[in-house]
Amino acid sequence: MESITIEKPQQTQAPQQMDIHTLLKNVVVHGASDLHLVSRSEPQIRIDGKLMPLNLPVLDGKKIEEMCYALITDKQKKHLEENKEVDFAIAIPNVGRFRGNYYYTIGNELAAAFRIIPTKIPSLDDLGAPPIFKEIVKREKGLILVTGPTGSGKSTTLAALLNEINITERKHIITAEDPVEFIHENKKSLFSHRNIGEDTKSFANALKYAMREDPDIILIGEMRDKETIEAALTAAETGHLVFGTLHTNSAVQTINRIIDTFEGAEQQQVTNMLSVSLTAVISQMLLPKIGGGRVVAQEIMINNHAIANLIREKKLHQIYSQMQLNQAQTGMITQTQSLEKLLKKNLVTKEDAMRVSTQPEELRTRIGVL
Repeated sequence: MESITIEKPQQTQAPQQMDIHTLLKNVVVHGASDLHLVSRSEPQIRIDGKLMPLNLPVLDGKKIEEMCYALITDKQKKHLEENKEVDFAIAIPNVGRFRGNYYYTIGNELAAAFRIIPTKIPSLDDLGAPPIFKEIVKREKGLILVTGPTGSGKSTTLAALLNEINITERKHIITAEDPVEFIHENKKSLFSHRNIGEDTKSFANALKYAMREDPDIILIGEMRDKETIEAALTAAETGHLVFGTLHTNSAVQTINRIIDTFEGAEQQQVTNMLSVSLTAVISQMLLPKIGGGRVVAQEIMINNHAIANLIREKKLHQIYSQMQLNQAQTGMITQTQSLEKLLKKNLVTKEDAMRVSTQPEELRTRIGVL
């Protein structure tokens, strides 16, 4: 397998003596997104979605523990040893800010995954986001969900949406994340960043007490369970703009996931709440870009009277067709249309577009004429 030569430090330190700071520095140097340290493998970094090994010796659990324990507190070490995993974020001077996760693999050997967090908050213009994004963040209340698999850029999109509010509105924004990723500088808005496990016990707790903290806007890093989803819907219904994430691949799948979290009579109640409170679902995927880098494909569903009725009547299978109507006015786009645009601009390959498509038969028909 092709490997990447690690940047040597300024001193005459041998590569096998590299410490965690040097490894993380190489994530930045090589324009990578992630660093993986797993026993019986050399360190590997992810570039444009693909793992690449660094030209370094194979690691073992003891070496990983020696390097990685230097980054966490005694409290985090105790959490790791009791729960067998720990999430955290760390800023390393002159290197960057990273989200880290430590976990154990077979043989009780420590492993680690780090993801770089850009220190510059991107604007919606930086991301080339559609104009509708600047419209939905002006809402006084509602639920805006950004969904997609791990590594699809959800946090970056959310950061850009909150940045737009920060430069245009005087709002109090509370974020509850595990861990806090992007740290916003107060511009027009006021930010209260909260780490789950350190500043508050859980997402549900953070939402419950946020109601007493005079928020205008609440960001929930992940809507993991019934209690969190219910609290988010209530907050959105009672005059707050709520942002959240789910690991779903489309608007319809997202709505189904939320409803299916509940049982019996609760389902109808949540369905009604969702039909009123849901503002938008932005579902996204990152694809390799021809020539290097990655590019986003987004499906955008904006709740309107017609879609709200379909949610209330549980005719979710009809939402996709509704999204295709009057798109110039609604700002909606399907994933297939987004992928088709990328193909027409020669930004992605047909193979990659087909690989991520949630409607492969529709896409195959449409790209057959490209």
